[in-house]
Amino acid sequence: MKRILLMVLRNILMVPWMWFRLCYHAKYPDKYTLEEHFAVLREIVRRANKGGNITIRSYGEENLPKEDGFVMFPNHQGMYDVLAITAACSRTYSVVAKKEIKDIPFLKQVFCCIHAYYIDRDDIRQSMQVIGEVAKEVKSGKNFIIFPEGTRSKKGNQLLDFKGGTFKCAVKAGKPIVPVALINSFVPFDSHSIKQVIVEVHFLKPLYPEQYQDMNTSKIAQWAKSEIEKTIAKSEAAL
Repeated sequence: MKRILLMVLRNILMVPWMWFRLCYHAKYPDKYTLEEHFAVLREIVRRANKGGNITIRSYGEENLPKEDGFVMFPNHQGMYDVLAITAACSRTYSVVAKKEIKDIPFLKQVFCCIHAYYIDRDDIRQSMQVIGEVAKEVKSGKNFIIFPEGTRSKKGNQLLDFKGGTFKCAVKAGKPIVPVALINSFVPFDSHSIKQVIVEVHFLKPLYPEQYQDMNTSKIAQWAKSEIEKTIAKSEAAL
């Protein structure tokens, strides 16, 4: 967590004000629009990245569907993932996360602002209920992030298996599925380095309902994982 300390020290004069604004927005999530919440979050992330020697490179945002109401499925590398996507993406979204991170400071406030849903992985009934609620939200035009690995990979840019069940909300809503490849997103918060790091966020071409109508969720999961793995391999080969 050396980089977090670096972020704080280099923004020491702004930290109290930024923390106050974040906590206020989290306390009154319905007082502001999602766009207003994201304006605050992006400013905080921008300052944190600059102070923490983090550069975000965004690719393929033009691949995102023109209309809202889609689900992004990134590989899961660490606690920095959502912040990387926030910096890279100009669209608003909510998140489906595991309940274990519900009370982690800072992430707790961020997720409150964006109206995140929490899944209890040990409670199948609760998980299915969340999937149903998220499907309704997506169908109504809200965008979401769901991590199909279910937990973060501790193998750097190597992926874990994607769980087919995580794709059910998009399929149930009949909305586009967008794979997102994160590269080196584990470095900022899950390594001891404070050296300059480049985090890549690749928004890949979506899979639309007419394309996946004959695929089950396991096949969709395999496709999404393959697309992300190919993108990571291509990026690493270019170095």
